[in-house]
Amino acid sequence: MFARVLVIALFSLLPLAAFAADPHSYAQPDQVVVRHVDLDLAVDFGKKTLHGTATLDLDWKSPFATQLALDTSALHIARIEAVDAHGKTTPLKYALAPADKSLGSKLTIETPDRPARVRIAYATSPDASGLQWLDPAQTAGKKLPFMFSQSEAIHARSWVPCQDSPSVRFTWQAVVTAPKGLRVLMSAPNDPKHALDGKFEFTQAHPVPSYLLAIAAGDIDVRETGPRSAVYAEPSVVEKAAHEFEDTEKMIETAESLYGPYRWGRYDILVLPPSFPYGGMENPNVTFATPTVLVGDKSLVSLVAHELAHSWSGNLVTMASWRDGWLNEGFTTYVQGRITETLYGKALADEEVLLAERNLQKEIGSMPANAQRLAPQPREVDADDELSDVSYDKGSWFLRTLEQKFGREHFDAWLKSYFDHFAWHSITTEQMLDYLKPNLIDKYPGKMSWDEVKEWVYGTGIPKDAPIPDSPRFDAIDKERAQFLAGKLPADKLDAGKSDKGGWNTQEWMYFLDGLPDVPKLAQVQQLDAAWHLTGTPNAEIGMRWYVHAIAAGDKTVWNAAAEHMTRIGRMYLTLPVYSAFAKTPQGLAFAEQTYARAKDGYHPITRMAIERVFAKAKAGSKAEAATL
Repeated sequence: MFARVLVIALFSLLPLAAFAADPHSYAQPDQVVVRHVDLDLAVDFGKKTLHGTATLDLDWKSPFATQLALDTSALHIARIEAVDAHGKTTPLKYALAPADKSLGSKLTIETPDRPARVRIAYATSPDASGLQWLDPAQTAGKKLPFMFSQSEAIHARSWVPCQDSPSVRFTWQAVVTAPKGLRVLMSAPNDPKHALDGKFEFTQAHPVPSYLLAIAAGDIDVRETGPRSAVYAEPSVVEKAAHEFEDTEKMIETAESLYGPYRWGRYDILVLPPSFPYGGMENPNVTFATPTVLVGDKSLVSLVAHELAHSWSGNLVTMASWRDGWLNEGFTTYVQGRITETLYGKALADEEVLLAERNLQKEIGSMPANAQRLAPQPREVDADDELSDVSYDKGSWFLRTLEQKFGREHFDAWLKSYFDHFAWHSITTEQMLDYLKPNLIDKYPGKMSWDEVKEWVYGTGIPKDAPIPDSPRFDAIDKERAQFLAGKLPADKLDAGKSDKGGWNTQEWMYFLDGLPDVPKLAQVQQLDAAWHLTGTPNAEIGMRWYVHAIAAGDKTVWNAAAEHMTRIGRMYLTLPVYSAFAKTPQGLAFAEQTYARAKDGYHPITRMAIERVFAKAKAGSKAEAATL
């Protein structure tokens, strides 16, 4: 209890600048701030709901505030009451506003006496955007149901009434009941030896924003991979996952050697069913991960390096708004590269950097000018659309530029001090820059001008002097690809499978395919498939790129395999491009819609919304084209 009070007391020193208006939240943290949440929830697989109470500890900032505004989405409110120091409750009046499509419903609670605690009894909707409920048939084991959350960007409000803004951080505790035999995990320290007795308790002693709230329940087995790490997954998957992620402790130690101690205690990984919409989610203490990285050769474990890196950049030091998302993702992508380089070598790290940078160079010019900025001007987009390759790849490119200009020794010292200085706080881009200028730019004059810094952060495109790493293997692939496309090198003569040259790893195949024309020649696509059997590949990174190009080339023989890929994988990054490739022709769009109708029930709500936007955009484009004829 003392630790919790101490954290709250220290956290109250958070600069008010961090509580700038958040266009994606109804909360008013300049009036009152939620500092702690107690959850008491029951998992009901029959009704596909969570129900119980959320008790909020409040820090009143304004002496004139008499209302508490919270974010909700499709929550069913049973009652709301004030709770005094003795546990006595008093009913409070409240109003739930009509739902906005993106923001949900504003919950306004009348609090004339400014209570220190407010308790909300509620239940979620079966269609909550932040929860997915899987029937046994949709799991690997086919015997027991499964449920998991995805709170980023603003979906926490669909399962917890909260101030759903990254500027607001709070500690929390939870008691969760579930059917016996199932395991419940949350974004807090988890006990791998916990009995599956139907009752689980969790404590997150560090203040976190709402998008880092997470829960999962299902037939989940566990294998410990180190003194402070474990892998959780369905029983048929857990051994494979434990092998793939056996280097987790080494990753933690590597990150600590660079940026200071890991401050969260345990670092576990939960491998979710294939419907998980993202590659990974950096939930504190337990990363939620896609099964698409389980390829057997550890070639995609940089995803774990990325989510682990968030323990410093994102979870420890957090963006104050989704507009500042590059402070999370750009910094994390940079740290990920440093972990990968230390554990797996500079060549692999450089290849991953080049893949990202070349793709960004290709795509950024087609983006609206404001979307090309690390810190864009205010814009009307959904919170889910605030993050893009710009946040990840231009952000990390900027940090690599700083590293090159100032040298690793000086830049590493600055970055470690940055994490220490802003630990447990949410900050804006401008607060980061205010720390950067005196502590790096001005400290070592002549290395980089402030105008160059501002060009990276507020300018469009990529600065002309942006450093690009060398990769002899990528250079060789460029030459081979050019010869193949020119008809001078048969597909079966590519170095991809030559054991004396090591063959091509996943990243090198990705690079080869990324460099093909947007619409390749059908004959060349067929040659590649005959030589390398890319159709039906179990490697989803390669498969996504292959199907996009083969569909564009008009190779209808891949359609069924592409549909299997789309049905098997719910990760949006690996599925949406294939849907988009089909949607470019009327016949392809019809096939994609038929595939979606079969696969829909296995997708996360976020994925369903994204795919339906692809269809809507394609149909709107067809109507516009028809109108001009």
